[in-house]
Amino acid sequence: MQHGDQAAPRSQSKILWRVAAIATMGSLGFGYDTGVISGALPFMTLDPSQGGLALTPVTEGAVASSLIFGGAFGAFFVGQLSDRYGRLVMLKVLALLFALGAIGSALAPNLWAMILIRFALGFAVGGASSIVPVFIAELAGPKHRGRLVCQSELMIVSGQCLAYVSSATLAHLFENPVIWRYMLAIALIPAALLYIGVNFVPTSPRWLVAKGRIDEARKILVNLRDTKAEAEQEVREIVEQCTYEKTHGGMFSKLNEPWLVKLLLVGIGLGFMIQATGVNAFMYYTPIILKSTGMGTNAALVATMGNGIISVIACLIGMWAINRMGRRPMLLMGLVMVVVAQVFLGAVLNFMPSSLLQSYLALSGILVFLFFMQMCIGPVYWVLMSEIFPTHSRGLMNGISVGLFWVFNAIVAFAFPITLSIFGGMTFFLFAVLNIGSIIFCARCIPETKGLSLEEIEKLMERRFSKNTSSDSESLGKKLATSTNWS
Repeated sequence: MQHGDQAAPRSQSKILWRVAAIATMGSLGFGYDTGVISGALPFMTLDPSQGGLALTPVTEGAVASSLIFGGAFGAFFVGQLSDRYGRLVMLKVLALLFALGAIGSALAPNLWAMILIRFALGFAVGGASSIVPVFIAELAGPKHRGRLVCQSELMIVSGQCLAYVSSATLAHLFENPVIWRYMLAIALIPAALLYIGVNFVPTSPRWLVAKGRIDEARKILVNLRDTKAEAEQEVREIVEQCTYEKTHGGMFSKLNEPWLVKLLLVGIGLGFMIQATGVNAFMYYTPIILKSTGMGTNAALVATMGNGIISVIACLIGMWAINRMGRRPMLLMGLVMVVVAQVFLGAVLNFMPSSLLQSYLALSGILVFLFFMQMCIGPVYWVLMSEIFPTHSRGLMNGISVGLFWVFNAIVAFAFPITLSIFGGMTFFLFAVLNIGSIIFCARCIPETKGLSLEEIEKLMERRFSKNTSSDSESLGKKLATSTNWS
């Protein structure tokens, strides 16, 4: 009997990891499509007679940012559509968009076609960033949710790393000016894997309950939880929560409640926080930063590959740590180390003469930044986005928050090279100041959610952001004290 009890959890865990592996093909496509443009742009600046699109610095920015702006729209609208039609249906639609975007961008005949196709591709990227973590969180139990949602972040950084490595390899092996089209076409692979894979994963049980399909939800949870009793308890909690939500108004009327507005602002604030770290400034512009120290172009491109590799390693460590340390301690530790790395980098760029030593010290500062960013902050952000919003409006609120996350991304991507040209290394001191503000924001507004079910988190958030009586505050304090104990 003991052996059977031990085997069941392992079996359920394998199913959940398989589900996460398939769903995060969308995250892999997200990462690849955001990273590959750095390798393709140098070839796209060539004249059309040489196989390029004759891009100028302005049109380079337009091509790069079109995907980011598309991501903002995708995150917002796909989040809402997933509440109506289901997470699984929207994943299939996104897989088709990823595939069409990969083929279309590889065959784009001119600048305007490329911008429009990249915008459409961005819609798929933003949609994936919105619903993949939510879909995984709704299938996973409390003890698996942190690591499984972190798998989404791992696949994002793995996609970026794959883009950097494949672009550099293709450019080295095939001295052909149209090689950039093949770089973009590789994105078809994760799109195809996602489309095929979603036929082998279950629908979100929480979405099924919200649509009144309770028996279907129960069957899915029985296959995903360690025991039938655990599945039955979760079904009861979901039904109770959905019944409460239906009797207290619809989706948009509930957003008028003060605590939900506050919670939405926290979600938006987390999106601003992650972009204010400057992470995408490093991911997009590391070669420019290093070349300003006198490092050669080839060496700078190799360093960009280092960004991808260190990000994957850090994310793997973050997946291991998140259920041990908890969300809040990891987030605060990551922000503190990000500030330290940015102050160090600012000091190196401002107060050292251009030299090989300055180049290596600057690179070390960037890699330390990325290590703590991708180990602590990136994974925790996506986990929190998947779990802090209530079931009935999770798609909408997640869509708004992640949509604005993409807007903040676009602002940083556009403003960074301008700010760097005006203020030089002082730009990193500005980032450090912003991140000190982020530490204060997170310390005041982000409770611990480790080990709690999604229904428990919803109740916790309602108490946290409502006007509490003294007894409510005391109860909340006990809940937080319990949930923040490290395992």
